[in-house]
Formats: sequence, structure tokens, C-alpha cells
Amino acid sequence: MNHTIKMAKYQGLGNDYLILDPNKNKLELAGKKIELLCRRGFGIGADGILYGPILENGKLEVRIFNADGTETEISGNGVRIFAKYLIDQEYVANQNFSVETAIGPVEVECLNGRGTEFKIHMGKASFLSDDIPVTGPSREVLQETFTFHGKPYEASCVSVGNPHCILLADSVSKEAVMELGPYVEMDAHFPNRMNLQICRIIDKFNIEIEIYERGSGYTRASGTGSCAAAAVLHRLGLIENRVNVSQPGGIIEVDIEEDGSMYMLGTVGFIGDVSLAESFFA
Repeated sequence: MNHTIKMAKYQGLGNDYLILDPNKNKLELAGKKIELLCRRGFGIGADGILYGPILENGKLEVRIFNADGTETEISGNGVRIFAKYLIDQEYVANQNFSVETAIGPVEVECLNGRGTEFKIHMGKASFLSDDIPVTGPSREVLQETFTFHGKPYEASCVSVGNPHCILLADSVSKEAVMELGPYVEMDAHFPNRMNLQICRIIDKFNIEIEIYERGSGYTRASGTGSCAAAAVLHRLGLIENRVNVSQPGGIIEVDIEEDGSMYMLGTVGFIGDVSLAESFFA
């Protein structure tokens, strides 16, 4: 007799995730199963999977997986989506709560009664090569020359819990980031692989990015990518401490406090519940 696996699908500015709740399913997660689920045309299709809440010691823990089945440290959109799921399923009753991730607790604030807009405390950015990580001597990786696919690029790298490479350009496009992204992701300078954002400064309060995520490829929006781009450009003195980050899926607002703490504001949408035959994984 087949059992059904219950999942929910949400999106944050077009960055879509499936949520697998271990309290409602008996299914062992493995890389190949995740990859199959996320593969559009063969599975349900998603940029990743959120596994949780794992209820231990009074904490609400989530594990975050890329579309290729690899686990990642943090996802800004993923945390926002997971926060809405916790509200929708009545795991939390307050507007302010904490989500446990691989990099520690992340503070969440729901900004409206419908549970569609959230403010996430994303911590502080680090430009240190040891933290990102980037090979070579210990240093801040700002405006360095790297060679990707045989061409030199001036790039800055930053960790916002996961690693990002930021390239400034006069224009951004899906084609450009898709062409360069695989080479940046797998470059030998980046032992944990690398996310790529190509950025254009509109003015001191507005920037535009295109995103290639390690393990998932081209994505319409990224919370950590927005924070990473804002952190680098603010550190270089090119933008103000509050900036709107435009991306194909919409706009994320990033606020950088005087002490370096970053806050991300963005929306979340519920797509629907999914019943999946257990035989899908046979």
C-alpha cells in the first residue's frame, strides 16, 4: 500500500522552495531524492528544499538543501519562506521568533497580519578570506583580480553565512550570469564553491543584480545574494546603508546598521500543498 508524502510549496520573489515537514512525514532525505524532487519536468520542481521544523530543545530548526541535493548554510528567501510556513501551520503564535539554521539562530519578524512580509536579521558580513573561504593569504577580498573562464575580472568576495562573489558591471543580464556562473562556482580559489552576483548601481539607494547560486544555478531572487551585494557596495562607499536590491523576482530591501548588522525585508507567497506518491522515490 502506497502512502502519500505531504509537502508545501512557497516562493519568495520567484525563488521557490518545497517544505518537507518531518513531523508530518516519514521520509529519509538523501541527495538523489532531493535532486529528483527539484528537477523541473521530472519532479515537482524547485530551487531547493526546506526540511523542518526539527523540534528539539524548544528550537525550530530547518535544514536547507540546494536543488542538486547539497546542503547549504543559510538562505535568506528560504528562512522567510520557512517563517511563513511556521505561522501558517501554527508552530508559532508570535510575530517575532527565531529559526535555528546551520549558522545558528536567525531572528525573524513578521511585518503584517497576512504573514506575507518578513524582516530577517542576517547578521554581519565578513570580507575575510578565511571566513568566506577564499584560498591564499589571510586578507579582505575586496576589488581583487580573478581569472574566470580565461578572462580577468575585478571581484569582491563576502560571507553572509554562505560565500558570494560580487562583480560590478554597467549592465546585468540572465545570459551573462548564466555564462559566467558555473566557472565562478567551481573556481579553485573557492574551496566551498561560490555564489555569483553581477551588480549594477542605479543610484546610492538602488541596485540591480542577477544571480547564479551554487548547487541550484540561475535563480530569480536571493536574500543572501541581496545582502552580499549590498554589503560589498556599502563597504566600498558606493551606496547608502539602506538600499533596494532589484532582481528578476522583485525587490528586497537591505538595511545595514552602524555596527554592521544587516536586516533583509521581503515578501513570501504560498503556492500550494502537494501530495506526492511514496513510489516516486522507488
